[in-house]
Amino acid sequence: MTNSTYTAGEKETLRASLDHHRDAVLWKLEGLDDEQLRRPMTPSGTSLLGLVKHLGSVEYGWFVSTFGGEVEPLWFDPYSAEDMAADQGETTQQIVEFYGRARAAADRVIAERPLTDLGQPAWRGEAVSLRWVLVHMIEETARHLGHMDIVRELIDGATGDQRPA
Repeated sequence: MTNSTYTAGEKETLRASLDHHRDAVLWKLEGLDDEQLRRPMTPSGTSLLGLVKHLGSVEYGWFVSTFGGEVEPLWFDPYSAEDMAADQGETTQQIVEFYGRARAAADRVIAERPLTDLGQPAWRGEAVSLRWVLVHMIEETARHLGHMDIVRELIDGATGDQRPA
């Protein structure tokens, strides 16, 4: 059996890579209780849920806001430490659903625009292409997935970026 993502076009390949990492982010949460998911595991307070909340925030920022879309009202400040912490009274379900909505909103932008489309992040002085944002978000998601891998290993010893076969 062949994997069509190995021979797909540029946009499909970038999207498949991003989706692989996004799916692994959610897999990192499986089988853990609420206390484990929000437990700070580093001196800076890194937790699995905090990382998911951050990734939802940056999906909205880089894909949706940058390309002129409407971002849902956030209950936290995405430019502060609130972005990385799961301690503002939010539930696990609320954060996971927030990440899902951010992914869906980002996916609409990806589907509707060519890679060469330019967007303007509010926090930067220069425009960026959708291609650049896709590559950046693959990097961002993979980087935080690495953090999640370490945090998950510290909690229960589980490692890896995908479910065992």
